[in-house]
Amino acid sequence: MILAIKTAGDPTEIYLLNDSGEIVRQKVWNAERRLAHDLLGEIEELLTTCHPELVSGSTEYNVDSEHPEKSEIFHGFQNDKWGILSDIIVFRGPGSFTGLRIGITTANTIAYARNVPIVDTTGENWRENGLEKLKQNENDQIVMPEYGAEPNITKPKK
Repeated sequence: MILAIKTAGDPTEIYLLNDSGEIVRQKVWNAERRLAHDLLGEIEELLTTCHPELVSGSTEYNVDSEHPEKSEIFHGFQNDKWGILSDIIVFRGPGSFTGLRIGITTANTIAYARNVPIVDTTGENWRENGLEKLKQNENDQIVMPEYGAEPNITKPKK
């Protein structure tokens, strides 16, 4: 399954796609100020509804002998529910500064923990563009956001 995430603004969009790029499950909602709180749970819910037999619990996980710290930190991503992910497509922008940071950080973390390819994309046909990059065996490894403008960060008071 391919996970596709777009958090550039409301509505937030997450999809599970089969290898042909067809939508198997999707969730589109107005996350507003709850995106950081809700995103990972919504992805997990999508995975569960796709394969209800794969529920989290006391699932054993493989320890990465080269990076044991990675295995300990991300052991929650190692159960069978997350194991159905083969690739990740993430919309890199332009869009909301905070929304892009949350979505891209979540996607990068899952890709790192599961050791799956991740590709960034942009534009109206972002999912199709991402699928094309995956077909060409691209892997961006770490996706960086494209905000479309300078972020408006409040300057500290003196």
